[in-house]
Amino acid sequence: MTDTEEGEGGPNNQGDGNPKESSPFINSSSASDVEKSQQYDGKNMALFEEEMDNSPMVSSILSSLANYSNLPQGSKEHEEAENEEGAAPSKKKPAVKAPSLGTLMGVYLPCIQNIFGVILFLRMTWMVGIGGVFGSFIIVFMCCSTTMLTAISMSAIATNGVVPAGGSYYMISRSLGPEFGGAVGICFYLGTTFAGAMYILGAIELLLIYILPQAAIFKMEGLEGADMEAAMLNNMRVYGTIVLSFMATVVFVGVKYVNKLALVFLACVILSILAVYAGVIKTAFEPPVFPVCILGNRTLISKGFDVCAKVIERDNGTVTTKLWKIFCDSEFLNATCDEYFANNNVSEIQGIPGVSSGILNLFGYYLEKGDFLEKRGISAMQDPDAPITNSNRYVLADITSFFTLLVGIYFPSVTGIMAGSNRSGDLRDAQKSIPIGTIAAITTTSIVYMSAVVLFGACIEGVVLRDKFGEGVNGNLVIGTLAWPSPWVIVIGSFFSTCGAGLQSLTGAPRLLQAISRDSVIPFLKVFGHGKANGEPTWALLLTASICEIGIIIASLDAVAPILSMFFLMCYMFVNLACALQTLLRTPNWRPRFKFYHWALSFLGMSLCLSLMFICSWYYAIVAMVIATCIYKYIEFAGAEKEWGDGIRGISLSAARFALMRLEEGPPHTKNWRPQIMVLVSMDSEQNVEQPRLLSLTNQLKAGKGLTIVGTSVVGTFLNNHAEAQKADQSLRKLMETEKVKGFSQVVISSNLRDGTSHLIQVGGLGGLKHNTVLVSWPRTWKQVEDNLRFRNFIEVVRETTAASMALLVPKNIAAYPSNGERFTEGHIDVWWIVHDGGMLMLLPFLLRQHKVWRKCKMRIFTVAQMDDNSIQMKKDLITFLYHLRIDAEVEVVEMHDSDISAYTYEKTLVMEQRSQILKQMHLTKNEMEREIQSITDSSRGSIRRKNPSNLQSQQSSEEPAGVSVEETPEEEVQLIHNKNPTSPTTPAGSAATPGSEVQMTWTDKAETQAAAGHPEQGGVKDIFNMKPNQSNVRRMHTALRLNEVIMKKSKEAKLVLLNMPGPPKNRMGEENYMEFLEVLTEGLNRVLLVRGGGREVITIYS
Repeated sequence: MTDTEEGEGGPNNQGDGNPKESSPFINSSSASDVEKSQQYDGKNMALFEEEMDNSPMVSSILSSLANYSNLPQGSKEHEEAENEEGAAPSKKKPAVKAPSLGTLMGVYLPCIQNIFGVILFLRMTWMVGIGGVFGSFIIVFMCCSTTMLTAISMSAIATNGVVPAGGSYYMISRSLGPEFGGAVGICFYLGTTFAGAMYILGAIELLLIYILPQAAIFKMEGLEGADMEAAMLNNMRVYGTIVLSFMATVVFVGVKYVNKLALVFLACVILSILAVYAGVIKTAFEPPVFPVCILGNRTLISKGFDVCAKVIERDNGTVTTKLWKIFCDSEFLNATCDEYFANNNVSEIQGIPGVSSGILNLFGYYLEKGDFLEKRGISAMQDPDAPITNSNRYVLADITSFFTLLVGIYFPSVTGIMAGSNRSGDLRDAQKSIPIGTIAAITTTSIVYMSAVVLFGACIEGVVLRDKFGEGVNGNLVIGTLAWPSPWVIVIGSFFSTCGAGLQSLTGAPRLLQAISRDSVIPFLKVFGHGKANGEPTWALLLTASICEIGIIIASLDAVAPILSMFFLMCYMFVNLACALQTLLRTPNWRPRFKFYHWALSFLGMSLCLSLMFICSWYYAIVAMVIATCIYKYIEFAGAEKEWGDGIRGISLSAARFALMRLEEGPPHTKNWRPQIMVLVSMDSEQNVEQPRLLSLTNQLKAGKGLTIVGTSVVGTFLNNHAEAQKADQSLRKLMETEKVKGFSQVVISSNLRDGTSHLIQVGGLGGLKHNTVLVSWPRTWKQVEDNLRFRNFIEVVRETTAASMALLVPKNIAAYPSNGERFTEGHIDVWWIVHDGGMLMLLPFLLRQHKVWRKCKMRIFTVAQMDDNSIQMKKDLITFLYHLRIDAEVEVVEMHDSDISAYTYEKTLVMEQRSQILKQMHLTKNEMEREIQSITDSSRGSIRRKNPSNLQSQQSSEEPAGVSVEETPEEEVQLIHNKNPTSPTTPAGSAATPGSEVQMTWTDKAETQAAAGHPEQGGVKDIFNMKPNQSNVRRMHTALRLNEVIMKKSKEAKLVLLNMPGPPKNRMGEENYMEFLEVLTEGLNRVLLVRGGGREVITIYS
């Protein structure tokens, strides 16, 4: 079974842009039949040997199934593969090294390293001071619960089958589809990129404030307020850009250096946290000496003075201190001093009283920007109206703080839970390691964070906690003051860990972007899929560094943190959604090994993520959602079609089933009626559509709304002609895409076109979502002998749609109809309303004018008045009716006066009938010939009766039993005749021959036999060229000519003419005549749309 293994490790994403998963089930062996029989001889497989090409033996495939791998190449394998491409083809590729990482090294420690980060060291103490132990504990608990619930959902997804390298992006995209996958993948990428910016800003803050303050380019000494803040931000920007450039260069030169340093950075993080815990334990026995100087109840900046007192006793005298000189105009005791300084005492408190001191800091202390950091419980003498002076000597709040801000700043410190799943390609057993390692890491970090909140609150004085930059404790890092043996352990450790985290973000983000680019779901990102010869994503790194620079320019850690919180929260939200959907939809492939999950937990996690997004920052949340929505719609509109078996498709199926069941409850109300169109097209020998403009007209009628089915029929059998049908289907889909017709294609294979078309009309659609209108083009070449079958098929379509109560639209001269790109700047759409059809004639122009092609055209409605009609009243009624329908149109009533039938009409009818008879005789068999003779005889006798109206009644009653059909006249005309002849005589049987019964008379074998028996003298073939025209046909021809004359007079220049389509003959004798009448009716008109209603009202005056 060597052939099956070729799929493994090969490029999965090449070809048509729709990646095929490499499958171990395909055997590409091309053995001959003889070889096959020998190959499977004695293996009890004779029954199946014909199918061995695509269904190999289980025994031969088990080893491939057990070791089946569909992993896209990770960075190491990719590097090796790229290097091997340049090698000689004869050289055998070395075997890819098997993944060897276990749970501890592969998942647990990377997660720990990614979760612990800059926020813990730089902002955790400040958060406890501002929010209090209660508030901070709630924040930590909420955030940790969110990540724990997300980890449970992620574990379920990660253990549901083989997890390829690609982590969260892969999981979401394969669970929720390319649109959600692309949108969330980009959000995750942006989150990781901004995380890089945050880590760099954290490293610069540590460098410039705590390690090397004199390195500042923009000096901050002596500056106050906004000037000092601006100088600080500018320093951050300059140094941030330098560090970013350096880190990007390191990543570009080689990722292996970053990977080698990862353990060093991890050791720094763990040592720093252990130093903090050691310091907390030490405070219980021997609290460190970190005095804080308080003036009144305000905290003083510790720089600029040495003794926390106004005066000191020296050499039996009172001497002023440096602090006195700061607040007074001279060093003498009689100097003029600051009012607040003069009225309040200076006191010194212990910054870290220790665990045993009993301080708790339970409640929050939120500050406005510029507020003084005040010690609770100390009263101060202060004149509320006095101006504030020497504010630069006090520790001030640098930003306005509130609960939601703290959530936004803190949340990045719990991100990083995807680190294990991102390395899934390197794990020995990803399905076991990812859940255990991730959940253990979150549990560990959550315990550390929660204990840190309580311990910070119990060890450190409130004013020190709220002192973000340690200005009151000699510029020390506040968490560093707590650490043992020295603050420098934390400062140096946190600096290296933030640098390492920044490097890892700049390493991971470009690879994530490269993975998204190579999936080809977002076309404009394809360029970022390329890289160096060894697979390093050069272009993606460049884009990542550019986006990262945006975060550096923002320059404030507190402003950048909520941004990346948004993107990570959105990513986590969709991981939870993916798990919940898969569980609720009960997808057959949803069989995770991790059993401790539930859809309710996933929904709770999703709700928490959404809530936290808006708690952190409602405007950032909206921006993140807009970005994700734009990417989603872009992928939906322009992205490559992917079928990944995602959950959204499952939702679509469930929703579609539910909607179809609802539609079954009853027919749509008239207000909701719209044409659901079945477009019948014919194909040429190459399976290309012969009338592409039919689909243009469909698009103009539908404007993308409602159901559209484009159907065609292929002659043959399913087994022999399946390939042709597939080609026809592809041709239809391609044309539908070109013409922007949103709908479905349907191809049936039948022994003849007539049956195929009938099947389409009968079975198109599903349940309540069926077509109610058929669109078929006029058979242009129906007069040609070879197209005789085509026009008969056309008439059968007319009959079937009438029988099925469907509307029928027949565009004539379809090639002259406008394409979707054309625009009519003026002109009219003329409606000739001759008989009522349920309002189709009114509705269609309204729908057409919604489309930009017809938008500028005006609508005109013409109706025909007979001699005894009141045309003025008709016009008034029609205007009122249109007003109630809310349709704007000009109205005109055309009067049709009685006139004599012209010789031209007789001649045209005669030519038509002669041609019809010739055609029939050319195609008749012997039996049909006899039947045709009887038809001709009876029709001539019918003509004689009409020429002798005085004998009409007696002949009518005597001839009816002989089977003469009166069905050639439309029902309306028959009714009109009977109205003019109200007295209907009785038949020989004594029963009344009502108009309805007369209309329903049809040919029967019995009737034909009687007719032949009653008139044996007329058995010979009639001389076609001596025949006289049928009176009924003459009258119809007269009507068609008169109507055509009127329509040509009024609507010759119209862009489109819509008129009622007469019904087909109920017997099959006059089919050619019917086509001729329609031809005469529409002669000389450029674009005509013949319309037959479906027998129901489709437009209403009610709201």
